[in-house]
This record gives sequence, structure tokens and C-alpha cells, in this order.
Amino acid sequence: MRMLPAFTSLRHFATNTMRRAVSEFRMTVPWGEMRGQVWGPSNGRPVLCLHGWADNCGTFNTLIPLLPKDWRFVAIDFPGHGLSSHRPDGCFYTFPLYVADVRRVVEALQWKRFSIIGHSMGGNVAGIFSALYPEMVDAVVLLDTYGFLPTQVTDMFKNVRKGINDQIQYDNKTEERKERVYTYEKVKERLKAANPSLSDQSADILLERAVREVEGGFVFTRDFRINLKNIVNNNMEQCLHMMSLVKAPVMILLAKDGLFKTFILPDGYVDMILKSWTDQKATIVDVEGDHHIHLNKPESVASIITDFLQSHSPDKTESESNNNQSSKL
Repeated sequence: MRMLPAFTSLRHFATNTMRRAVSEFRMTVPWGEMRGQVWGPSNGRPVLCLHGWADNCGTFNTLIPLLPKDWRFVAIDFPGHGLSSHRPDGCFYTFPLYVADVRRVVEALQWKRFSIIGHSMGGNVAGIFSALYPEMVDAVVLLDTYGFLPTQVTDMFKNVRKGINDQIQYDNKTEERKERVYTYEKVKERLKAANPSLSDQSADILLERAVREVEGGFVFTRDFRINLKNIVNNNMEQCLHMMSLVKAPVMILLAKDGLFKTFILPDGYVDMILKSWTDQKATIVDVEGDHHIHLNKPESVASIITDFLQSHSPDKTESESNNNQSSKL
């Protein structure tokens, strides 16, 4: 895939502490285009930022300005989210396809090796990608996610059946799929109802890409199909095997009042996942805050993320690898 003219519409995003130039990322895909935002010099350390389910790349708007200015950050809107095109009619939204989206993006960017910061669902995509392409990832930061989300075997096939039925039912209701128009106050109210952890300012930031203005008000940009049951699940054995394939250093930032306070995994699952990460020498950090801590209070995690990624810079990792090889000779 050739490099596409991805960086247009230069604008500035202001935070309370600083201003950072941010440009719009655009690349063509077979079903339309993928969009996102870019910060930093083209020759800076490449860092890919992956947002959570039903969010968009705006989720990183307050965090990235607090990270090193000489790094190159690309935050994408996954298909069906933000300003990216929806998947074609009849298609499902699954994790393997999100991983393929990431592969398309880094191919277009011509990145051979890079770091990933992933929030929630984006962290799960990061985990799978890092397992499938370990040679491409030099460090991973997981924000309020374990990187893998195992499903009990007994539920896996129920999910497939429900997901297929949901999709077909949705496809058959073409007449009822008219976009609902809301006032700005109403879209904000709906967004915050679905994401109670969002601050008022954070909701405004996400809405920059989550809605578009039409005659009479605003409509949501996301594809309703992202709400349908995911038909591709992995059980614990599969997740632990994928985890063992990840070669990059991993840091897991878990918010004490985050996702897993309300999203409960089956008994014993958390211990098994954390033990596996610990066996792989992952760094696990508990922080005060909620599921959107990186957006609501980025100053509480920015230095932790910077220190981790700096300690696992590509140059440092390559140097350590060469030293290890020399010591074996």
C-alpha cells in the first residue's frame, strides 16, 4: 500500500496547560476511509493510539499534549466510530477486523516498529495485534484493560448465534433505520448516560467526532452495528496463548473505579490473566480514577506512561538485545 496524503486540516487543540498542533489523518480503505488525528514531527518515535468501544480518537486529546513533544502520535477512529467510514452493509464488527484495520494503518504509515497506547477495547485490539505481529511492537500501554477479554466456552456459541440473529434482524429493518436528530444538549446527555465516567468537558471533546450537524440538530456518527453482539470470542486458553506470543514490554494501568468495577469477569479470570502478565514481567499499576481517567485527568497518568515508554525506547531495547547476544558469544 502506498503512503497516502493523510495529514490535512491543521488546527490547534488547547488544554489548560499547553497547546499542541494536531492534524487530521485520512487514508482510503476499500469501503471508504479511516480518519484520525496526528501529533508531533514525522520523524518522531511512532506511537499508535487506539480508543475504546463507542468512543473515538478524541479520547486522547488531553493526554497526548502532556506526552513528549518529539514523538509522533497517530490516534485513529476505528471503522464505525468517529469520522471513519462504517463497514459495508452486511458486515460484522469483530476484533480480527479491528486488528486488520490497525495493520492497514501502519502499512500506510510505513511503520515497521512502533508503540501502542490502547484504552479499553483499543487495548484488547492492541493485545491481539501484539500477539500476531510481535516483531512490529516495541512497547504497549493498556489503559483500564487487560489486553485480552476471555469468554467462557459455554457462552461463545450463544454469542455467535445471537450476533448472527442481531445482524440479520438489523439488515432487514432498512426502513426503520432513519437517523435520529437531537439537540446538542440531548446528544451530550445520551453520551454521558452511556458513559457515566465522562466529565462535562470530556463529553464535549468526544462529541467533536461523535456527532455531525444536520438540519434541525445533530446525529451520531457511529454505526449502530457496533452495539450488536460480537460473534468472534476467545476463551481463556486462547487468550493465555496469545498473551505468551507478546514480546513487547507491557504496562497495564488499572483505574480503581474503572471498567472492571462494573464489568465483572467470571470467578478466577482476573487472577489468571494478571498472573500470566506477571509471569511475562508486565508492569501493573493501580491508579485512582475512573474508566476515562486518561481523558478526564490526564495529568495523573501522563508521567507514568512517559516514564514507561522512555524506559523501553526502541534504541534502548535494541541496545539491550545486542548486549544480550554479545554475552551469549
